[in-house]
Amino acid sequence: MNLVDSSCWLEWFAKGPNALSFRQAIGDTAKLLVPTVVLLEVYKRLLQQQDEHAAMRAAAYMRQGTVVELDADLAMLAAQIGHQTKLPLADSIILATARTHSAVLWTQDAHFQSLPAVRYFPK
Repeated sequence: MNLVDSSCWLEWFAKGPNALSFRQAIGDTAKLLVPTVVLLEVYKRLLQQQDEHAAMRAAAYMRQGTVVELDADLAMLAAQIGHQTKLPLADSIILATARTHSAVLWTQDAHFQSLPAVRYFPK
């Protein structure tokens, strides 16, 4: 399983320099996890940077993967991970989701780079 974080999705939709690095994970929708918090972050940013139409297209594309909702158990695990790693709230949820599903976390965020099961791509 693969979990692509918000930084990678935004790079993908912007066709940025690292976009093709995420093609494998994003293209294999059968193995793609999309936490609701990632959907929220990407949708919000695209509303700010582009428009509602672009944000809706991106959300539809992301929803081709398996959307993972934040439930009570995942929230408590995210709180534990956040406490241990000092990660911000959204990043704790993302990491907890990846760990719960034994997924590889694809990211451009440096604070994840030394963690296990992370594919880090410097910006």
